Amino acid sequence: MVFVPAPRLTVTIELLAGAPDIHLHPGGQGVWQARMLRAMDTRVVLCAVFGGETGQVTRDLLADTDLEVRAVDGESRTGAYVHDRRGGDRIDVAEMPGEPLSRHEVDELYGLALAEGLRAGVCLLGGPGHPPVVEPEVYRRLAADLSANGCLVVADLRGAHLHAAAAGGVRLIKVSHEELLIDGDAGADTLDELVRAASALRREGVETVIVTRGQHPALALIGDEVYEVVAPLLEAVDTKGAGDSTIAAIVASIAQHEDLADAIRTGVAAGTLNVTRHGLGSGQREAIMELRERVRLQPVRETGAERGTWEGPHLRATPEELAERIRPR
Repeated sequence: MVFVPAPRLTVTIELLAGAPDIHLHPGGQGVWQARMLRAMDTRVVLCAVFGGETGQVTRDLLADTDLEVRAVDGESRTGAYVHDRRGGDRIDVAEMPGEPLSRHEVDELYGLALAEGLRAGVCLLGGPGHPPVVEPEVYRRLAADLSANGCLVVADLRGAHLHAAAAGGVRLIKVSHEELLIDGDAGADTLDELVRAASALRREGVETVIVTRGQHPALALIGDEVYEVVAPLLEAVDTKGAGDSTIAAIVASIAQHEDLADAIRTGVAAGTLNVTRHGLGSGQREAIMELRERVRLQPVRETGAERGTWEGPHLRATPEELAERIRPR
């Protein structure tokens, strides 16, 4: 189950034979994550609210995909944006944030997500896009109710929503280094500060924390061990959506009963492949699995007389020892 409080209508302008080529797609974090889950041959149910003209169009477009959608018909307008990519890079032309959900809409969405989450057993909580759309407390309650009833809950959140979900009870969280910096969870873009921020989430009760770092290796805090997840560098066409592909492929692997090491390697492979494509949350499973064989988890070590100083990568275990060390118990 993918919790999508704020899907978006996306309008992208590209060039085709020298003329503008306009594309309309359903989008937003949860939709892109659901697309990657399907690409990884995982059944997925998307729970979302659709409102206004943009919501109607987004829902109609989703009907033409192979995603299962449980929808709440709301009055709060679904967000939308227009991007111009005719020059190669994304240029924001206009963006309309989604409107805050009403109490009734939240109640209806919560009931759908709870029911589908309990059926699925593995749940991914996606962010609201525009923070005021949903109060952080909704994430805390949903994470708590799902976890208390035996579901494995994963979250891709930031700021107050991230900490609320952690308080409710999630097994794994993915957050980007930029989000940690913007929200004040990390004081600087350094290995020390990012490890400190990830460790703070561990103390809040999260078992595994993944911190994506753009072109740099992602960090994985698994138990008390810190790893850099090193992937081959590929030439980027569009970096948007790489983090969503990463967490979705991790969740797909967990749902398919792979061990945590392979799940993380698969996720980073999916995120790495996504930057070579124009489509967000897209990629062929065969290519992802081939790329996964080239992704390595390398332990990072704490150094110096003062604890809290880290350097990496520093390989201090054989692959067999590493696999055993991070095997889920």
